[in-house]
Amino acid sequence: MEKKKWIVVAMAALGSGIFFSCQTKPKEWQLVWEENFEQQGSFDRSVWSKIPRGTADWNRHMSDFDSCYAMRDGHLVLRGLVNHSLPQDTSPVLTGGVYSKGKRLFSNGRIEIKARLHGARGAWPAFWLLPERGKWPKGGEIDIMERLNNDSIAYQTVHSYYTHVLGFKDNPKQGGIGRIDPNDYNVYAVELYPDSLSFYINREHTFTYPRIETDEKGQFPFNQSYYLLLDMQLGGSWVGKVYPEDLPVEMEIDWVRFYQK
Repeated sequence: MEKKKWIVVAMAALGSGIFFSCQTKPKEWQLVWEENFEQQGSFDRSVWSKIPRGTADWNRHMSDFDSCYAMRDGHLVLRGLVNHSLPQDTSPVLTGGVYSKGKRLFSNGRIEIKARLHGARGAWPAFWLLPERGKWPKGGEIDIMERLNNDSIAYQTVHSYYTHVLGFKDNPKQGGIGRIDPNDYNVYAVELYPDSLSFYINREHTFTYPRIETDEKGQFPFNQSYYLLLDMQLGGSWVGKVYPEDLPVEMEIDWVRFYQK
């Protein structure tokens, strides 16, 4: 995930009291799929796989270690913890994450995720979408939620060749922020249309990213199928240092829902 260069502008807008009016789902939306995490012992392997480790900030500590995952009271629990148990693993911390890659795809609809995010210094939980086909950044990235440390706000952002390589971050604006209750469950949503993406937190509209007329390449690659990632991330150039004394940290995901018109 790219470091958000627009963070100062976004924070200024939030501080000045610029908010959008609360909106509810239109009646034409129909629930077509949901995941309530009611399985015993483990998540549904026909939908989700554990995210493998990589070399980017977001996945450099990913692990299939069982202690990073739990099913508890109808919730999927993903943890970030200090590595005390795997001496053969050189990563000082371990994180859990799942994705629907190769199993369930999403397009032309509304995705909602209800979750509680426990805070810690260096914690960086995220819900986001990547294309089943197409490499980053040309295929696009849709960040439904990113939260840093113990913040009472969450970030929602899009990335593409247009924003990342060509550097167009304000035409149109590539991200927004919204307030969350850091001690309770919040609902994060994105609506996927052929010509725009609209983002919400607790049914409050945060921003819309439209397709625009431009001669520049890659401005709106988002009219395609995406898989969903749910992951507990730790550390990196954006969120900063991890403090082991704050760990373990969890996020609890109550449900995921997908609507179409």
